Amino acid sequence: MLIDSYDRAVNYIRVSVTERCNFRCQYCMPEKPFSWVPKEDLLSFEELFLFLKVAIDEGVNKIRITGGEPLLRESLDKFIKMIYDYKPTIDLSMTTNAFLLKGVAQKLKDAGLKRLNVSIDTLIPQVAQHIAGKDVLKNVLEGVNEALSVGLKVKVNMVPMQGINDNEIIDVLQYSKKRGMTVRFIEYMQNSHAAVDLKGMKSEQLLQIIKEKYNFIDDGFDGHSPSHYYKLDDGYKFGIIEPSGDDFCKSCNRIRLTAEGNLIPCLYFDEAMSIKNAVKQGDIQGAAEILREVVRTKPEKNRWNDSEISTRAFYETGG
Repeated sequence: MLIDSYDRAVNYIRVSVTERCNFRCQYCMPEKPFSWVPKEDLLSFEELFLFLKVAIDEGVNKIRITGGEPLLRESLDKFIKMIYDYKPTIDLSMTTNAFLLKGVAQKLKDAGLKRLNVSIDTLIPQVAQHIAGKDVLKNVLEGVNEALSVGLKVKVNMVPMQGINDNEIIDVLQYSKKRGMTVRFIEYMQNSHAAVDLKGMKSEQLLQIIKEKYNFIDDGFDGHSPSHYYKLDDGYKFGIIEPSGDDFCKSCNRIRLTAEGNLIPCLYFDEAMSIKNAVKQGDIQGAAEILREVVRTKPEKNRWNDSEISTRAFYETGG
């Protein structure tokens, strides 16, 4: 088992398989050119899998595939199947914008994928085009419908932004509720790659809006999830993620691996150790030592607060 210096068990790895994305979302990288890291600089699926076997053997039992947009990387289902075949009980999920999900959802499920997190920031096509930089909503909603139809569990992520989609909080909640999907409202994480004029919303503002339509009670935190859950009268739960709150870090069990092989101990830290040379040389012991060192040096808290702007490129780490 991997234990950090604050006595937290680290059993969860988020693996970014590409930094490429087909969206240019306002809160992520609206001005980034459509370029990408050369393929030869990325770890192959076989190399990523070699490291993940080490991590699983060390106690990791939860893996999330992220990006960029992970569905832009070819043969992703084969990578998922590698992991599933090695340990079928692994909690294997993926974060996606769902634009390319229609037509591949069944293949992903057959490979061993269990769950999806999908960003749905709006249900209005024109607003979606403004946020993502292209006309995306039809494809996203069709992809979500197909994922549900093949039996994948889906959670919805929404980033509420003042003057952009703050009038759709109830609409997105009801859309998710009707389809049996949990929605989590994520406070905008201010970063230097986002549009400079964005203003997010705090949990108190979100709760006040929802309170105008629904009665709910505080349902607390669920395990290691950073999401604070609330339960409506009919039992439906929604969550709010507050990255600046102490609870965001208190029970953190996650580390992150980029497509280029950088192992990152904390979302808001730029420090990382590379596993690239170890896995390319087939050095299992070396990879395991790097993993243990990154866990050992995992910080108690992130560096994010209301007065700082993070330089972390979330498209490289999957958020």
